[in-house]
Amino acid sequence: MPPPSSITCRALTKRFDRTLALDAVDFSVNAGEVHALCGENGAGKSTLARILAGVVTPDSGTISVGGVPAEITTPARARELGIGIVFQELDLFNGLSVAENMALGHPDAERFFVRRRALAAWCRPFLARVGLPELDPASPLGSHGIATAQLVAIARALALNARFLLLDEPTSSLTEEAADRLLALVSELKNTGTGIVYVSHKMREIFRVADRVTVLRDGSLVSTKPARDTSIGETVSLMVGRAIDTSARMTTAPRDAIALRLDNLSTRRVRGVSLSVRRGEIVGVAGLVGSGRSALGKALFGMEPWTDGSATLAGEPYRPRSPADAILSGCAYLPEDRRGQGLFLQTSVRHNASAAILCRLRRGPFVRRWQETKLVRDELARTRAKVPSLAAPVSALSGGNQQKVLLAKWLLTRPALLYLDDPTRGVDIGAKADVYKIIAELSAAGTAILLASSEMPELLRLSHRILVLHEGRPAGLLDAATATQEQIMALATDTARQPAGNSATRQPAASSQS
Repeated sequence: MPPPSSITCRALTKRFDRTLALDAVDFSVNAGEVHALCGENGAGKSTLARILAGVVTPDSGTISVGGVPAEITTPARARELGIGIVFQELDLFNGLSVAENMALGHPDAERFFVRRRALAAWCRPFLARVGLPELDPASPLGSHGIATAQLVAIARALALNARFLLLDEPTSSLTEEAADRLLALVSELKNTGTGIVYVSHKMREIFRVADRVTVLRDGSLVSTKPARDTSIGETVSLMVGRAIDTSARMTTAPRDAIALRLDNLSTRRVRGVSLSVRRGEIVGVAGLVGSGRSALGKALFGMEPWTDGSATLAGEPYRPRSPADAILSGCAYLPEDRRGQGLFLQTSVRHNASAAILCRLRRGPFVRRWQETKLVRDELARTRAKVPSLAAPVSALSGGNQQKVLLAKWLLTRPALLYLDDPTRGVDIGAKADVYKIIAELSAAGTAILLASSEMPELLRLSHRILVLHEGRPAGLLDAATATQEQIMALATDTARQPAGNSATRQPAASSQS
């Protein structure tokens, strides 16, 4: 029997309580086609993908696979039909090995039971296809960063030999180099007949690989067009209903006062970082996966012990022993993994947003709820977060609104130093513009910001200077106003050397920092 040539959905509708997530949406994907699915957070993209993967059951509508009506009520049934999915919020287990995670749900996994060498040998070709040929399949997944975990999830989907692959924000945690490898893989899979539903907020990626583009807004189908017949600007306007400028630099001149000074900061994963950050200055932090971007943030927030070096923050000696120490000293850290490290998913929006300032809200053993409610509501309005109520569980929010709640949590601490680790990961273009505006406002108000990002255009747009890391060490410090993506990548891959005067261990003249 030949493989099915298409998946076709008609009038798919889904409600979650009072929220209409999908409203009679038509959608299809053909074998050998990349069909991009675009829209803001909450538009219904992930709901549609989860319906096709058997994770969510529609309230009404029909699905056919290869022209045959199909009820996809479980993930196992989706796999039987040749449908695989890589979720934006990864369904992996940090306590298991890379190989064990890849074997989960695989119909042939039983033949590898306790045969670890055979399991590792089975994994390696799929890991190599996603650019991880050196990754040890026996290593615990939790010992690697979220970018590696995302590639492992894609390798697992490839191992299932899916004929249709649903990719939900597959490059949200990847560097540009890793994203390029993944996009080349998407093209390769398409050429071998795999149908791919590609969900992403990254417009350049979409128009690089997509054959068709569908836009959803507020659960409704807005448009489906061949990619060659539309443009990035038109697609963005259809998504958000307004024009958004995503290119203009947003920096203002930093102040003279030094907020953070690092002298030879070293931990198990970063070494020899010396840097001064002025009040109101945004210093970007660039580097490949494993370069130490996240490790630097964790060290500054007291999550990783220092082995050497010294620092001052707001003029006071600074060496945090714990996150509580860091918060009291005026440091805040927004992690790249908002669900695993930043939020309490089953608790309320109010509880998540106020968690870092409860000590300020206490009167004896009690929390002043009226003050908590006012502070949280005001900060959420500042971030333009859309929440049904402060009592709603944060897990019920879209990814972009979860990120805004997490950002509000740290803004409520009124930090002198804010470390942002991929703050726009997995958020839509409208929410990204909101986050950019907040960063610019914080900078103008005098907050010192370290901005780690896997998106070089983001770094170049927001930063005054960019610190580039390579294998945990500073590789260079660039003036963002004159830097190029090629310069950043050359330093990140250790294929270029800067002149000594622009070293990350020296400070450029004040004029080069603004």
